[in-house]
Amino acid sequence: MERAIFRVSGDDTISFLQGLVTNDVRRLAQDRILYAAFLSPQGKYLADFFLVADGEDILIDVAEALAESFLRRLSLYKLRAKVTITPEDMPVSRGTGPAPDGALPDPRHPALGWRLYGVALPEDGTDWDALRVAHCIPESGIELIPDETYILEVGFPRLNGVDFRKGCYVGQEVTARMEHKTELRKGLAQVTVSGPAGRGAEIMAGSKPAGTLMTRSGDVAMAYLRFDRCTGPLQADTAQVLWTPPAKAG
Repeated sequence: MERAIFRVSGDDTISFLQGLVTNDVRRLAQDRILYAAFLSPQGKYLADFFLVADGEDILIDVAEALAESFLRRLSLYKLRAKVTITPEDMPVSRGTGPAPDGALPDPRHPALGWRLYGVALPEDGTDWDALRVAHCIPESGIELIPDETYILEVGFPRLNGVDFRKGCYVGQEVTARMEHKTELRKGLAQVTVSGPAGRGAEIMAGSKPAGTLMTRSGDVAMAYLRFDRCTGPLQADTAQVLWTPPAKAG
């Protein structure tokens, strides 16, 4: 788990981040840790991260692979805001067993256990891919692709990663329009797979592309699907793929 930590400090820390990220930063006063994303003005995913309250400061815990571009974009929005953004040399640990002192619950899903900042602990043997597949939780750089992914298509509302009442942030208008659609035409879903097919395999519905296979664990996987083409038999390489549409409410 390669993570980078940035410390945001200064008088305008809350207001600065509140106008940029998808979640309500003010909730940190109570929750201490939040999951959120940073979007392009066109509403596309650029980075996802955890926001962690640390006294008067806020820590941003982001994937190392996204850190450089994320910091560069944050700095572009800084303008005259009274904030300082500095890299922090801080270990991050995670696990699903008993939580050590000071650990915070992963805000995306209870099954993901806890995160601990400032202490390096050995990995506890958790099969994180299996957990993510079981609960359809996307990962930076795999199911979450910068400049491509829309966060509503990968389940950010059920991951507690977006607040629709907080007001404006970068990309908010596009996200709000998608939220008010009757249903999404594309998105991340759990599928069963029978046969050899790996991540990135194209899913076909007859002769038509219907999606892409993502993280797989045994015979279960996540897939990015075009739902209107997934009403019949599906195939990825030589594997058979089955998607069961969720029951409609009412």
